[in-house]
Amino acid sequence: MENAEKLRNDKKTEPSLEHMHNHPHSKAVSNRLAKAIGHLEAVKRMVDRGDDCSEILTQIAAVRSAIQNAGKVLMMDHLNHCIVHAAEEKDYDKITEFGETIKKFMK
Repeated sequence: MENAEKLRNDKKTEPSLEHMHNHPHSKAVSNRLAKAIGHLEAVKRMVDRGDDCSEILTQIAAVRSAIQNAGKVLMMDHLNHCIVHAAEEKDYDKITEFGETIKKFMK
């Protein structure tokens, strides 16, 4: 909880005025995440009811996959928009940062 609050308050999460992070698939990513949240809430209810463990694990895998797929869409948008912009601006720090982000995403 402490990390989530720090993330919300972190100034780096706010887009700068010079480069906004509105991508072609932002709405689709948001919708996918909303569905994943609803799915996860349903899985929690399954746990609270004491449903079959195998079914719960299957549903957890489905939620994880949904989140991963949303991340893939966002990553491609970021690559095609932000990283192309960084390359045009010769912002090599941003490109290096993207490499580190890919490493984290792939864990």
